[in-house]
Amino acid sequence: MPLLYFLLVALLPTTGLRAQALKPRLRQAATLPARKEKFRLYLLIGQSNMAGRGLVEAEDTVPNARVLRLNPAGQWEVAQDPLHFDKTIAGVGPGLSFGRLMAAQDASVTIGLIPCAVGGSGIDAWAPGAYYEGTKTHPYDDALARARTALRMGTLAGIIWHQGETDSTPEKSAVYEQKLKALITRLRADLQAPDVPFVAGQLPDFQINKAGPDGQPHPNEAARRVNQAVAALARQVPRYAYISAEGTADIGDHTHFNAASARLLGRRYAAAMQALQRRPSRKN
Repeated sequence: MPLLYFLLVALLPTTGLRAQALKPRLRQAATLPARKEKFRLYLLIGQSNMAGRGLVEAEDTVPNARVLRLNPAGQWEVAQDPLHFDKTIAGVGPGLSFGRLMAAQDASVTIGLIPCAVGGSGIDAWAPGAYYEGTKTHPYDDALARARTALRMGTLAGIIWHQGETDSTPEKSAVYEQKLKALITRLRADLQAPDVPFVAGQLPDFQINKAGPDGQPHPNEAARRVNQAVAALARQVPRYAYISAEGTADIGDHTHFNAASARLLGRRYAAAMQALQRRPSRKN
C-alpha cells in the first residue's frame, strides 16, 4: 500500500528562495504495476542540463501516481522535481515533463524514470570503469547498475541523453560523433536491449553564441560541431532521433536551461520518443 504523501513548503520572502523551497523534503512511496510490461522504464543520462538546474516551481511538484522515479537508494517513489541528485543544486530538468507526456499517451501503463545524469561529465566519463572526479562517481557504471535494479520490476522502453557542453572544445568535438555512436551501441549491448529507442538533445544557441568581454557574441564552433554530430547520427544509428534546443533560454549563466525551457525540451523528447516507438523494430 502507498504511504501517505507529505510535501513541506517553506514560505520564504523572495521568489527565487520560495521556488527552491518547493523542492519536496519527503516523497510519496509508489505502488508498482503487477506486470513488468506495464511498467515502462526510461533512462535519463547526460550532464547538468539533463539533471536540471531550473528553479523548482509548484507545477514541478504535482504528483502523478503513474510517473515514478528511482531514488538514490534504488527505491521507487512518485516523481517530483528535482528528479536528479548529482549535486545539491539539481532542479528542473526535462525528465518530469517527458515522463508525464509518456504516461498521458497510455492510461494502462506506469512510467518509471531512472535519473542518472551527472553535471559536468564529459562523454569520456560515460564509459565502463571511467571515474569522474567532479562528483567522485562512475557515471556509466552507476547508470548501468541503476538500470539493472529498475529492470527487475519493469521493461526498458527508451533512453534520453543531453550532454555535450563539456565536449564543446575543438579537440573533443572532432570525435564527439564517433564517441556518442559507440556509447549508444555499448549501452544497448550492456542492457541487452538492441532496439531500445535513443533520443539525444542538441545544445542551445546561448551556448553557441556566448557574449565575450566586449559584450558581443563570439560563436563557439565546437559547440556547433557537437550539434552537427548529434544530427548526423540520425542517418547512421537505427531507432535514434534528436531534438533541437531552438527557442530555449538560460537561467542567466549562458549554460543551463531555465525551468520553462527544460519542460519544453521534455515535451520534445516525448514527441521524438513516441515517434520512434511507432516504428517497427529491426527484429520485425
